Amino acid sequence: MDTATPAVTVALHDGTSVIASSGQVDARRHGELLLPAVDRVLAEAGTRLDAVTDVVVGVGPGPYTGLRVGLVTAATFASALSVPVHGLCTLDGLAYAAGQEGLEGPFAVATDARRKEVYWARYEDARTRTGEPAVDRPADIAGALAGLPVVGAGAVLYPDAFPDARGPEHVAAGALAALAAERLAAGQEFLEPQPLYLRRPDAQVPKNYKVVTPQ
Repeated sequence: MDTATPAVTVALHDGTSVIASSGQVDARRHGELLLPAVDRVLAEAGTRLDAVTDVVVGVGPGPYTGLRVGLVTAATFASALSVPVHGLCTLDGLAYAAGQEGLEGPFAVATDARRKEVYWARYEDARTRTGEPAVDRPADIAGALAGLPVVGAGAVLYPDAFPDARGPEHVAAGALAALAAERLAAGQEFLEPQPLYLRRPDAQVPKNYKVVTPQ
């Protein structure tokens, strides 16, 4: 599952292929949409939740509120089922999906970070990220990414900075699950299922608020 972008996306993978998936783009309803999506995917596959052997979750980067919905849900399922939970970078899932659609490297991935910024990373190919994810203004990285295709909603939002925008715009859990299945089969390590925020949350404690004391 992944809730790091406006897409609320869930998939079930049997180790060979995706057998059911769901995705809905709505940046304000992650908490409302995620569990019904899990139920829908399990029903479509004819599978009970207690048959799940591993949980994979996108760790971002992404905005604070949406991202934590997926991480808390994944951790809860893993605890209730006594199964491992594996973290994957959401940008890696987008890169992998782009590779599934035929894009060859090198390229970059950029998602909407709000505040007129993007979360981004460079890739040698669909499975190989070259460096850590970052958050920047599009104009500040346009030169560094000049000539490269850029995958994701961040590229679509800022065509002046990223003229060669490519799909998909949002991550799909099916691609995340397929990438995780490859890594599990190869015995590769995963990220801890902890949020990759890259900056402080938008919500802040008010400054200079009035203190009311009893008389």
